[in-house]
Amino acid sequence: MKKAEDMRAEYRREDLGKGVRGKHFDEFKKGSNLVFLTPELAKIFPTNEAVNAALSSLVGVARSATGLTSRSSGRATKRRAA
Repeated sequence: MKKAEDMRAEYRREDLGKGVRGKHFDEFKKGSNLVFLTPELAKIFPTNEAVNAALSSLVGVARSATGLTSRSSGRATKRRAA
């Protein structure tokens, strides 16, 4: 955590105003889906839209590969021996 003495010389503490502890805490408690990408992935997927499109595509591939649909429960029916 930065201290007042770690601030740049051009900033003066008194110019920043009084801070309010916990100002955004209630909003934070509601939850967040913030995800940090590695720098390599951030270059490939530079926007939220790019990440969401890639993940949606991956879900589609996974569903088609497993034969599951959004309506299936994933339980395979047993074939009865004839």
